[in-house]
Amino acid sequence: MKNAKIKIQNNNPTIHSETDVSSKAEVLSTLKNHFLIAMPSLTDPYFKRSVVYLCEHDDKGAMGFIINFPVKLTLQELLNNVETISHQPNPPLLDPVFLGGPLELERGFVLHSPLADNSQSTQLNEQLMMSNSNAILSTLGTDNAPEKYMVTLGYASWDAGQLEEEIKDNHWLTIKSENDIIFNIPAEKRWRESLHRLGINPEQLSTSAGHA
Repeated sequence: MKNAKIKIQNNNPTIHSETDVSSKAEVLSTLKNHFLIAMPSLTDPYFKRSVVYLCEHDDKGAMGFIINFPVKLTLQELLNNVETISHQPNPPLLDPVFLGGPLELERGFVLHSPLADNSQSTQLNEQLMMSNSNAILSTLGTDNAPEKYMVTLGYASWDAGQLEEEIKDNHWLTIKSENDIIFNIPAEKRWRESLHRLGINPEQLSTSAGHA
């Protein structure tokens, strides 16, 4: 996973790699709007047993958010630390913030269901949007909040061809994303549930080379 910066242009996230890396790896058909499910062979501490929602994937690279690693920070505590947000939700928002990935951990992102005013968000699929605007954060805990949402700090990204190499090296399985897993399945069950929906029992996976 390479360091990259996200720039929002016309409310669409684009990936700009800090270093140009050429790769001869064949780019797969886009995995945008898919989950990456970590195989046991992936032992990187940031991604071990992770589920990553990919919101971008093309011949320039990929980016997404880990959806199953809550951190020891509540939404209430996060809002308290955002200078532009003055309201104090009551009752307090005790749901956790999630680790979205190892890059730009100081930046917050909201994955959420559609709102009446979606001008501050990017459409990811029919019922999923993404925003890094404080305008969306400021609705949380109010009547204007999205019906469903999760907040992450940071994101993950891959250079051109890098994700294809990792899949070839047996680090990831892929499946079409399901909003139900993002919003309705408890975080600690999302890895297993994603595998089950792919028809795989986690106990059947091997840490040795070879594809499931």
